[in-house]
Amino acid sequence: MRQIELLSPAGNPEKLEVAFHYGADAVYLGGQIFTMRAMNSNFNHDELKWAVEYAHKLGKKVYVTVNTIPFSGELPALEEYVKFLDTIKVDGVIVSDLGVFQMVRENTNLNISISTQASNTNWKSVKLWHDMGAKRIVLAREISLDDIKIIKDKVPTVEIETFIHGAMCMSISGRCLLSNYMTGRDANRGACAHPCRWKYYLMEEKRPGEYYPVFEDDHGAYIFDSKDICTIEVFDELLNAGVDSLKIEGRMKGINYVASVTKAYREALDSYLTGDYTYNPEWLGELQTVSHRHYIPGFLKGKPDSNSHNYFDASYKQTHKMVGKVESIENGLYKIAVRNQIKLGVEIEAVTPNPGINKFTLTELYDYDTKEPIEVANPNSTVLISSSIPLQVLDLLRVKSETETRGGER
Repeated sequence: MRQIELLSPAGNPEKLEVAFHYGADAVYLGGQIFTMRAMNSNFNHDELKWAVEYAHKLGKKVYVTVNTIPFSGELPALEEYVKFLDTIKVDGVIVSDLGVFQMVRENTNLNISISTQASNTNWKSVKLWHDMGAKRIVLAREISLDDIKIIKDKVPTVEIETFIHGAMCMSISGRCLLSNYMTGRDANRGACAHPCRWKYYLMEEKRPGEYYPVFEDDHGAYIFDSKDICTIEVFDELLNAGVDSLKIEGRMKGINYVASVTKAYREALDSYLTGDYTYNPEWLGELQTVSHRHYIPGFLKGKPDSNSHNYFDASYKQTHKMVGKVESIENGLYKIAVRNQIKLGVEIEAVTPNPGINKFTLTELYDYDTKEPIEVANPNSTVLISSSIPLQVLDLLRVKSETETRGGER
């Protein structure tokens, strides 16, 4: 049976634990230097070492992003850093720059993945990287299912990784100068301010009466703002194309996102691996519960059309909100780290690694320190609850939003 890897984002140690709990085979993460998510908390050296040890005990893998575009003065620090990654036995590094690629080759025995930033869209470029020593290519997002099949047919020994879910960049493979120009934060060095998500009006001052076709309403126009990629409805086609690693975007998203998206694609992948794949609409329902923009299949079914952008708003939506995470089991009760307000009598959905969602009514709620019963628990508190269904450490609890939630997630 062909090995297919489910690869989840891990923006910090908590997200790493959650990703593995919900079925990821591997995670990708960044240290505190040379990573494309510089605004994230990321992992210091001690945490990187811990992450690899934690993953390997579970039989899982860790890939480290070293995919910024460095300047010459940074090369000594880069050399020291990749040697460190080699000593702690990370399973691979993700790079986009030829100089970084050569630095890794000269100083380590690390497996190398070529980042989506390198814009690989044809088999010739994939073969060149592979011939030079790259083990895996993370294909550009601007690629179709037919293109993937051609690449895999022409270069069968290379591992192919592709994004299956998450945010889409409005620029080719993320190479964008908008953020640098408008805010001084360089998207190619991990500090993107995401100005493509802002609202814009189009005007050419010297051509009065000449109107450019921009869809807008009274709130402005979001003409650069792509919808999110979601491949769950074409999942079997993607796997049949020959992809080896299925990558979920979202190192800056919350643990609720990591859990639910990993869970949905884990169930889909397991169904595929049985040899009797059947699409389950509940998978898409699970993906709707977390913070996202409207979904499209990206470029996989051909070039996106005019319906692939958010012309009217740049907000996120979600059908549920996370209220807590199970931290331990004590005397038959569950210790919960509260993320959003919980009230007695509400219906709780328990998000577990098992297929489906279990529900129970919250009938017991205690302050963790005093052990006194309470009726409401507020964010950043710790409580004890009972549950009519069994829970595990790292399981998440959520409630259905009374109205469709807009905005980010905790």
